[in-house]
Amino acid sequence: MGRGGRNKERNVSERRCVASGKVQPTTGMIRFVVGPEGEIVPDVLGKLPGRGIWVTAERAALEKAVAKNLFSRAAKQQVAVPEGLIDDLERQLARRVVDLISLARKAGRAVAGFEKVKSWLNSGEARVLLQASDGSGRGKSKLRSPDGKGSFIGILTGSELGLAFGRENVIHGALASGGLTTRVVEEAAKLSGLRGNVGGTSTGKDTKTT
Repeated sequence: MGRGGRNKERNVSERRCVASGKVQPTTGMIRFVVGPEGEIVPDVLGKLPGRGIWVTAERAALEKAVAKNLFSRAAKQQVAVPEGLIDDLERQLARRVVDLISLARKAGRAVAGFEKVKSWLNSGEARVLLQASDGSGRGKSKLRSPDGKGSFIGILTGSELGLAFGRENVIHGALASGGLTTRVVEEAAKLSGLRGNVGGTSTGKDTKTT
């Protein structure tokens, strides 16, 4: 991370999605590996050993990979697909996003609560606006996300945001710029691909009005 919380340019690798056949940046994909028992395992953290099998982070692509036995084709061997694989992956991704927001909070790069978030937005400190998918639409409309792509995340529930901030429930949050925020945005976009348009908005898109 450079001065002022700005990120240095990163080299992003590309892989071919086994469902679509398209080559794309891995930041928008899920890596899978074949486990020791011959089962397919999602590698959310990107650290598991073995040859990676990549699928676009979209529920339709994942469902196609499962239904058409594309994991076995990519692995060039018969592999077992655990029941509920996609739902389990969704839970892992949600936990990943929560954990990253929690790290940002501990580093002083995230705040929660309407007034604190409003203050950060007004001062320009906020890079990303976080709002609970199950929060009141009227209350959420009072805050507007910063300009720019990936400046709004509305895919987590109030209880999930609460876990990130050490509270029971959180409706409004904000992230300052920095490497952690970039990772939150990337992982939240993957989660959005599995959850779809939750709460009327999708990750990275601001459809609210003031």
